[in-house]
Amino acid sequence: MFEHGGGRLRRIGVITGTALLLTATATACSAGKTTVGTLTFRAHDSPVEVTYSNTPVQGCHKILLPRGAAHVENGSLVDVVMYRTPNCQKTDRAEGIYVATNMSNVTAPGSLPWRSFSVVH
Repeated sequence: MFEHGGGRLRRIGVITGTALLLTATATACSAGKTTVGTLTFRAHDSPVEVTYSNTPVQGCHKILLPRGAAHVENGSLVDVVMYRTPNCQKTDRAEGIYVATNMSNVTAPGSLPWRSFSVVH
């Protein structure tokens, strides 16, 4: 049993403090989230691949292939959006392409390559 008076206040203070600590910890962890698994990119008719793993879920990520990517394999646990611009912007000629987790996609012949991607979170 609780002590009369002060004991109850201490117990409530500990519970409230713990709840605030858990909230702060959850917020801090979400800022540093990364993809789980890999995203693999390859240029058209090229054996060279670039693989990304543990990519931050926030922001725009450039695909580091000189001529961009024509093939993507999403082996991660998150969905991504592919862009034909190096800064994840949509244009009239090039909207974003959604690639779900554990899926792959290939650009159509003669279309612009992918230059960047963002993670759906």
